[in-house]
This record gives sequence, C-alpha cells and structure tokens, in this order.
Amino acid sequence: MHEAKTQLSRLVERALAGEDVVITRHGKPVVRLVPVGRQSRFAATRGMGKGKVWMADDWDEWPDDIAEAFGMK
Repeated sequence: MHEAKTQLSRLVERALAGEDVVITRHGKPVVRLVPVGRQSRFAATRGMGKGKVWMADDWDEWPDDIAEAFGMK
C-alpha cells in the first residue's frame, strides 16, 4: 500500500494503458485501478436482458405444501 501511494501517478498511467493494476495490503488484493468509463468484466449493463427474459403470470404461485414450508401461507 505504501509503495502504491508513492507510485500513484505511474500506476494510473499503467491502468490507462490497459494494464490490470491491483493494489495489495499485507499481500492480499484490496483495490483494482481501472479507467473511468471502463466497466469491470463483472458489471451488468442496464437492460441487457430486455426481451430475453419471460416470466409466467403465475410465477409466484406455489403448491400449498411448498408455500407453507417457506412461511408463505
């Protein structure tokens, strides 16, 4: 962490160049530097499932025994 503080400008430049920059604390990863506007590979895009997901009108209707088991009746 201390080294990252002293090298922040250089680390930012490396991240802007596309390098995966991970800062660690006590040998464990704690922060990843990424340019603003670049989404993480894990980030969802709003509306990405639009038109791809369908739910039945009765999706929340359960058989009595299952509903009771989950305290829904």
